[in-house]
Amino acid sequence: MTLGEQQRLFAELTGRFITAVYQRGYHLSFGEAWRPPETAALYAQQGRGIANSLHGLRLAIDWNLFGSDGAWLKTVEAYRPIGEFWESLHELCRWGGRFKGRDGTPKPDAPHFSLERDGVK
Repeated sequence: MTLGEQQRLFAELTGRFITAVYQRGYHLSFGEAWRPPETAALYAQQGRGIANSLHGLRLAIDWNLFGSDGAWLKTVEAYRPIGEFWESLHELCRWGGRFKGRDGTPKPDAPHFSLERDGVK
C-alpha cells in the first residue's frame, strides 16, 4: 500500500471511529494530529516519542477523551473501550494503550491511535 493510499485509509477509518466514539457517549478533541520532523526529533531526545513518528506521515492522532459529563478521561482503562474498537477496524490499526518500551515493559500512550507502517506503530 502506498503512503497516499494508507493516509486515505487512515482518514476514512478516523471518520468511522469518531462517529462510533460519539455514539458510545464520549466526546473527543484533537491532541496532536501532525508532528513536524524537528518536534519528533526533540521528543525522541527527551524519551517522549520516536524520531520516525507516524504523526509526521499523517498516520497517527492523539485524542483527548471526555466522558458524557465533560470530564477529561486520561487513564489507559478509560481509553480501553475505544482503543479496542479502533483496533477492530483494520489489521493495521494500533492503539497506544498497548505500547511497550524497548525492554518489553508496558509504556502505554493511551491517547495515541495510528496505522502501522513499515513496523512503526
